[in-house]
Amino acid sequence: MAGRLADEEPERAYKHARAARRLASRVGVVREAAGIAAYHAGEWAEALAELRAARRLSAGDVSYLPVMVDCERGLGRPERALDLIKSPEAKNLDPMGLVELRIVESGVRRDLGQYDAAVVTLQIPELRDRRLRPWSARLFYAYADALAEAGRAEEASDWFARAAAADRDGETDAAERYAELEGLHIIDTVDGDVEDAGAEEIDTGEGSLEDGGDVVTEDEAVPGDVAAAEGAPATGIEFKAADPEVPETPEEDVPDVPAVFLEPKPADGEQPPHTG
Repeated sequence: MAGRLADEEPERAYKHARAARRLASRVGVVREAAGIAAYHAGEWAEALAELRAARRLSAGDVSYLPVMVDCERGLGRPERALDLIKSPEAKNLDPMGLVELRIVESGVRRDLGQYDAAVVTLQIPELRDRRLRPWSARLFYAYADALAEAGRAEEASDWFARAAAADRDGETDAAERYAELEGLHIIDTVDGDVEDAGAEEIDTGEGSLEDGGDVVTEDEAVPGDVAAAEGAPATGIEFKAADPEVPETPEEDVPDVPAVFLEPKPADGEQPPHTG
């Protein structure tokens, strides 16, 4: 339950996780869930304590090390955050975890006023990967944000555009940041405007009572005209039925007749040619 509510209702997820911890405080997965829920709720100290306990109970699982580093950052302890980043456990992270750790480290460097170092921290091979990865949108966004903080607005705009293209689920505000740097305005269209536009009165070219047009009642109409109007198509266009196709009759088989070649008749006094 806590995992499903972590993103949408962090406070409620946090309460569920605390209740589960009271029932199973010696289970590593439960302590991990409690720590993640506390992290999403902004309870940095409690999240850090729960994740430390989960690491002890789970035989040194380091998958949530980036979250622990971010908790230290949230508590205003950047030096401790850097110590965790340099710890031997960090080398055991999977590719996704390593990228997340670099993103958090870049934020720590910015907290320390090391803006150029924050940019360099994210210049890793994954940044130049031409294939879209699960971490691409977050990495591109973090790099663009670091460039913007370092005063490199033109480069930041380019990377915000890349982040927006990679962010297919809309998890970041990369498009808005790009528009802000480029001086663009994003117009949010409303469905009601489209409906109102489609509901405008269409001018049929016929007269009305207000503009003096003639209105003919059913009694005044000429029977022939009524019959013609009823039989006419709504579009005023008559469609001609296609001519029926006449099937082609197959040609009768003609027996093969040997060709006969006739020699020209010789003229008077001319000898016929000798053959053989």
